[in-house]
Amino acid sequence: MNRSLLLISALAAASLAACDRPAVVAVPVVPMAAPAPVPGPPGPAGPTGNTGATGNTGNTGNTGETGSTGNTGNTGATGYTGNTGATGATGNTGDTGYTGATGARGRTGTGNTTVVIVPAASAPER
Repeated sequence: MNRSLLLISALAAASLAACDRPAVVAVPVVPMAAPAPVPGPPGPAGPTGNTGATGNTGNTGNTGETGSTGNTGNTGATGYTGNTGATGATGNTGDTGYTGATGARGRTGTGNTTVVIVPAASAPER
């Protein structure tokens, strides 16, 4: 216990002595900036850069699902049968024609056939 009291009093004296010291403040040094250079006329354009590599092609997507088949429509109603048309009027019977006269009886031939040659028509007159 004697030693602990001695140690506590030494620590108290050291802490009070630290409070009495003047504080040291460090002032930062700001460097002076050099004056900015005045830019001259621009130089010629540099060469064109190389073309970049082509990117990879993406994966093909999955095929979508097939939709359901629609319902079949209802059959329409059958139409009505039309009325039967009227029968047309019957025409009048025509008059009976006259019977012709009976021809004269021909002569009996000799059994020979006679051929008659008709002369050609003459040219018309001018």
